[in-house]
Amino acid sequence: MLGDEPNGRWLLASDAGYGFVCTFEALLAKPKAGKALLSLPEGARVLPPVAVPGSALDRVAAATSSGHLLVFPLADLPELNRGKGNKIIGIPSARAKAREEFVSAIAVVPDGGSLVIRSGKRDFTLKPADLDRYQGERGRRGALLPRGFQRVEGLSVGE
Repeated sequence: MLGDEPNGRWLLASDAGYGFVCTFEALLAKPKAGKALLSLPEGARVLPPVAVPGSALDRVAAATSSGHLLVFPLADLPELNRGKGNKIIGIPSARAKAREEFVSAIAVVPDGGSLVIRSGKRDFTLKPADLDRYQGERGRRGALLPRGFQRVEGLSVGE
């Protein structure tokens, strides 16, 4: 369950590597049965929605279960009201369908913010300059994280 201003923006994504940005108003449904908002490829699951702060310089960070991290500008992701969305990070479709590899976490990093990667009981912080190493085009594979941090359990924004 979410609560926000009608013009608040959210990033919706599936663990198959697809997603889009929508307004909070697009999430509201009048019928008791709800409404279909996010179309999922076969075998995919929905990731928790991520609030979008609103700056034009924000970046999306997506990590896969195989330890790849991709960072790209939020402006590259479309704003839709419903659908499957666009490719966020490149996961081979056969591996995604067999659940061998999937998106384990996604975050929106504000301009000048750092990214905290949770892996087991340890945290690893990537400062804004370190994030540039993982910067790429939307839909690409991304770069591998350092050994010991390739099993990403969560991403969060640091100070």
